[in-house]
Amino acid sequence: MTSPLLSIIIPCKNEEKTIGIVIGKVLSTLKNEGLEGEIIVADNSTDNSGEIAKNMGAKIVIPQKNGYGSAYLEGARHARGTYLILADADNTYDLSEMPIFLKPLLANEADFVIGSRLKGEIKKNSMPWLHRYIGNPLLTGLLNLLFKINISDAHCGMRAITRDAYEKLDMKSEGMEFASEMIIEAGMKKLRITEVPITYYPRQTPSKLHSWGDGWRHLRFMMLYNPTPFFYIPGLLLFILGAFMTLTLVMRGSVETTSLHSFILGSMLAIIGTQTIATGVYMKIYGILHNKIEKKGITAKLLDYHSLESGLVIGILFFFAGMVSGSKILFKWISSGYGSLSEVGNAVISVVLAAVGIQIILSALIISIFILEKKENK
Repeated sequence: MTSPLLSIIIPCKNEEKTIGIVIGKVLSTLKNEGLEGEIIVADNSTDNSGEIAKNMGAKIVIPQKNGYGSAYLEGARHARGTYLILADADNTYDLSEMPIFLKPLLANEADFVIGSRLKGEIKKNSMPWLHRYIGNPLLTGLLNLLFKINISDAHCGMRAITRDAYEKLDMKSEGMEFASEMIIEAGMKKLRITEVPITYYPRQTPSKLHSWGDGWRHLRFMMLYNPTPFFYIPGLLLFILGAFMTLTLVMRGSVETTSLHSFILGSMLAIIGTQTIATGVYMKIYGILHNKIEKKGITAKLLDYHSLESGLVIGILFFFAGMVSGSKILFKWISSGYGSLSEVGNAVISVVLAAVGIQIILSALIISIFILEKKENK
């Protein structure tokens, strides 16, 4: 059976008012352009959307799970075309604009083409101001900065990609973060990415987007791929600031007098900084083990069992130092007849040393569990 040139993949959930219009535009465009294509509707509807699409000649596939990403993943598994076109079923994207997506691919000028609503035309009432002026530009800008990509509309849902390029991507996201994952993966795999301006139209039915929830999904996904600016840098700055404040006050000998609150604040910052760095380590190692991040640098060395053993030793030494320091205070209190003591500074330092030691020990144990789980799943 000859494979078609195009596979148009359309995720659908309860879009019976518009799915027929969308498919009609696809069929009309294919005919006018003399192109051979298949329409795949990944349907999770409880209304008549699937039946309408099927009657118009679309191939219906049922995703195993709900979710924007799940629908596209399932649709792509059934696609046979040389080029894949992705678009929504709500008629906000004009499928008659498919040729402008295909042109760079057919000319071998790009591997991946993304629509840009911001460079094109956004019809009135089609995009909330929060998305247009804050959410989309902010998340797109952050994605560009972190992953060295240069696009204007990272969350545009109309895209086209060659089959060969798509098969290079390690696509796994089942939710809205699929949109970010596709671009990040394309950037990491060095695909040639091109934008084309498009027109964006208002929905005829209530939107299924959840501004804050979906925005957090995209941000969380970027954290997974590049945790350094979110955790390593802030954590290191907090730790340095906290350690500097604490040691400075200890050297001045003003802990028990006028600087007690600053001393406690510095100690808290040192502990919080350590915990923040540890969280970044967890995320980066998770990304490495799941092939989201290249295995290199200091974090990659932590995956070695000898490094984990060293981490346990270092953590135990910190914890032991805190316990020794605390024991001295305890013995002094006992020798004074259980009277009042002015040892707040030493007590806080003991707690900080013990807390940092416990954090290092737990981090080493958690990383070792990550490694064991990965080996067992191979």
